Amino acid sequence: MTSIELSRLTDEWIWAYEDYDPRSERLREALCTLGNGYFATRGAAPEVTAGAAHYPGTYVAGCYNRLTSHVAGRDVENEDIVNLPNWLPLRFRIHPDDGPPGRWFSPDRERDGLLLYRQWLDLRQGTLHRALRFRDAHGRHLGVEQTRLVHMGDPHLAALRTTFTAEDWHGTVEVDSAIDGTVANNGVARYRDLAGAHLTKVRTGAAPDAADTVWLHCRTTRSAIHVALAARTRCRAGRRKPEQVLTKLAGRRAAQRLTVPIGPKKPVTVEKTVALHTSKDRAISGPLEAALERVRHAGDFNTLLGSHAAAWERLWRRADVEAPGEAGHILRLHLFHVLQTLSPHTADLDVGVPARGLHGEAYRGHVFWDELFVLPYLNLHFPEVSRALLTYRYRRLPQALRAARAIGRDGARFPWQSGSDGREETPEVHLNPRSGRWLPDHSRLQHHVGSAIAYNVWRYGQATGDTGFLHAEGAEMLVQIARFWADSAVFDDDLGRYRIKQVVGPDEYHEGYPDTDRPGLDDNAYTNVTAAWVLARALELTRELPASRRDDLFDRLDMRPGETELWDEVSRRLYVPFHRGVVSQFAGYGELAELDWEGLRARHGDIRRLDRILEAEGDSVNRYQASKQADVLMLGYLFTPAELGRLFGRLGYDLDEATWRRTVDYYLARTSHGSTLSGLVHAWVLARARHRDAWEQLQEALASDVADIQGGTTAEGIHLGAMAGTLDLLQRGLTGLEARDGVLWMDPAPLPELSEYGFSVRYRSDGGIQVRMKPGQLWVGVPPWEEEPVRVQLADGYVARDGAGPRDGVGFEVAPGENRLMPLRESTLS
Repeated sequence: MTSIELSRLTDEWIWAYEDYDPRSERLREALCTLGNGYFATRGAAPEVTAGAAHYPGTYVAGCYNRLTSHVAGRDVENEDIVNLPNWLPLRFRIHPDDGPPGRWFSPDRERDGLLLYRQWLDLRQGTLHRALRFRDAHGRHLGVEQTRLVHMGDPHLAALRTTFTAEDWHGTVEVDSAIDGTVANNGVARYRDLAGAHLTKVRTGAAPDAADTVWLHCRTTRSAIHVALAARTRCRAGRRKPEQVLTKLAGRRAAQRLTVPIGPKKPVTVEKTVALHTSKDRAISGPLEAALERVRHAGDFNTLLGSHAAAWERLWRRADVEAPGEAGHILRLHLFHVLQTLSPHTADLDVGVPARGLHGEAYRGHVFWDELFVLPYLNLHFPEVSRALLTYRYRRLPQALRAARAIGRDGARFPWQSGSDGREETPEVHLNPRSGRWLPDHSRLQHHVGSAIAYNVWRYGQATGDTGFLHAEGAEMLVQIARFWADSAVFDDDLGRYRIKQVVGPDEYHEGYPDTDRPGLDDNAYTNVTAAWVLARALELTRELPASRRDDLFDRLDMRPGETELWDEVSRRLYVPFHRGVVSQFAGYGELAELDWEGLRARHGDIRRLDRILEAEGDSVNRYQASKQADVLMLGYLFTPAELGRLFGRLGYDLDEATWRRTVDYYLARTSHGSTLSGLVHAWVLARARHRDAWEQLQEALASDVADIQGGTTAEGIHLGAMAGTLDLLQRGLTGLEARDGVLWMDPAPLPELSEYGFSVRYRSDGGIQVRMKPGQLWVGVPPWEEEPVRVQLADGYVARDGAGPRDGVGFEVAPGENRLMPLRESTLS
C-alpha cells in the first residue's frame, strides 16, 4: 500500500501521529477533525492561528454565504460554506517564582525544546488527544495533556480539557481561553483571490450571571445567518483557585485569562465548554440566548465525555466494520469521518452531502453527485439519514424545474454544484495553480447529476421498502428527471436514434471538442445509458403506483398525453457510440489523438491532474484519449454485469462479456486517476474479473486521503464519497449484497487479500443482521428481535445443494436468534 503517515497500529481504534511536523499539520488537522453531523472543527492545536502550517476551521452543516469577487477581468459570485468563529483558542505560558516569565507556547517556536509531541484520535469514543512535553529556554519542563470532543449526543456542544504538569519548578501558569471572530475563508490557496470575509456585526460580551463565561455573536453578510458561541472556562486544581481571572473583550475576540498556581505534583486542569447555535436552529428564541443557556446547564468534562462516548457506542453498534490489518484500520477511520459528517443529527437538518465533508473549504462546501457513493452505504445503516439527504434534493426540485425551463427544457435539471437554495453554484471560472490562469468552467454541463439523484431514489426504495417516500417525493423527482431526459433527446434521422448533445460526462477532463469554442460533448455514453435507465424506472414506478396516487401525481405535474410513450421510445432508442469494439466515452472519442503517457510521466512524475499540466504547457486534454476518472466504467459501478447487459439490450446493443472486458482494459490504459473516486470505481469494476488489479485500485482508494495521494488536497477537506465508497465496496461490492423484494441477495466476489471481514446491516427493523465472510465461507446471523426469518439468496454456482439448478442459485432462511454458515465453492475465490 502507498506509504501512510501513521505512527502506530497497535490499537485498531487509535489513529496516531508522533512528533511535530509543520509540513504535515494541515493534513493531520483535516484527518483529526471532530464533528457530529451538525458542526465540525478541524484538528488544529488550540494555541495556533491560521497560517502556512495551520488552519483552524469550524463549519456548521448548511451554513452558506454568498460574496462577489473580481477575478479574470469580471465580477463573479460564489457561495461558500462559512468558516465560523474559532472556539478552540487556549494558549498558555509559564511564570516561575525564580525567573522571568515565559512566552506564549507555540509548537513552531518551541520546536527545539519539544521533547514529546503526540496526537491521536480515539475512534471508539470520538475524541482527539494530544500529549506534549517541552523544555523552555531556562531549562524548565512542562507537560501538557489535552482531550477534545464535539459532542455526538448534544450536537451544539464541544469541550476541551487541558492538564498542565510542572516537573521541576514552582510558579503559575497563565491560560488565555478565547473565542476568535477574526476568521475568514482562506483555507484553500487557489481561492485566495476570491472574497472570503463572510462574517459581520461581530459583538462580544460576558455572561451577566456567570463570571466564567464569555460569548461572541455575529452574522453572515448576505445570507444573514446569525451565529452565537458561548464559552465557559473553569479551573480544576484541587482546593487551589486561580489567583486571577480577567475577562478581556477586544474587537472580534472574547477571552478569559486565568493565572493558576502550579508546582511539581500539583497539576492544573482547565476545562473549556462551548455551545454553538445559529438562527437556522429550531425551537430557540435566538442563537445567543440558546448558546448561553446550553453552556450554563452543560455538565463538567467527565460528564460530557461519558454521554458523548455513549452516543458513539450506539453508532458503532449500528455501523461498525471489521477487517484485518491496515485496510481494516483505514476503513474504520473512513467510517468515523462519514459518521461525523452525516450522523443521525443530519436527519433533522436541511442539508445535502458535502463532497469534502465538514473538514475544510475545498469545493466551497458544495454538494455534488457524491451522494451516489454515500447513500448506498447509509441505506443499510441509517436510512433516516438517507431519506433526509434525498429530501434536501426534493425541497430544491422547484429550482431544478426553473433551471430546465431556463434552457428551454421540460422537467428538472439539478445543478452540478448545489448549496443553500438549489441554484447552480458551479463557478464560472476556476484557477489552474500550475499556470496561474483563470479558465472557463463548463462542468455545469454535467447534467448526469439528475440521473444520480434518480438512482439514489430508486435504490433507497429498494433497500428500505419505504414506499411512503418512493411513491410521493421520490416518484415526483424521478418523473421530473425523466421528463428532462426525454425532452433533451433529439431524434437523428441518419442514425435512426435519439441523441443527447452538449453535455459533460463524469470524466470532467473533456469539456468540449478540440479547436471549437462550443462547450459540451455529444452522446456521452454514461449520460445516455443512465438517462435510458431513468426513463425505464420512471415508467416502471408510475405503473406500480396505486391508481389514485398515479392519477394525483400526473394531475399535479400536468402530464401530457403521450409522455410515457415517449419515455418508453427514448429509453429504447438512445444512441450509444462504439469504436474499435469498445464503448466510446462520447461521440468522436476514438478519433482523438493518443497521449504520450510515458513522456509526460518522465517530465512530470505525478500526472494525475493531467488537465492542469497540459494547460500550463499550452495544450489541452480535450485533444487526447485520456480520462481523469472512470466515465464509461462508472456504468459497471452502478449496475451489475447482468443489469448492464439487460440495459444495453433494451437499447438494442449487445454488450457481451468480451466487449465489456475490452472496454475496461481500454479505459484503464487511458485514465490518470485525477480523482479520489477513480480507484474506488475501478476496484469495484475489477473485483469480479481481475483480482490483482482490483486490489491495487482498492489500495489507491484506501490511501487517497490518509496518504494524501492527490498532493495537498486532503488538507483542504477529506473526500467523503471515496471514504463512504470504500465502505460500500466491502459491504456491497465484494458481497454482491442487495436488498430487494424482501430478500437479501448475495453474489460474493472476495479479493484474496481481503477475503475475511464482517459488518452488520439494518434490514426491516432496527438493524443487527450480521454478515461475515471468510475464505470458503459465508456466515449470516439474525438478532432475536427480528419478527420473521431473513431470507438470503445466493447467486448461481456458489453452493450446490437441494438440487438447485444453475439458474436458480441457492436460497436459505435464517431464523431470529440464529445464524447460518454456508460453504462457498473455492472457485469463487480465485
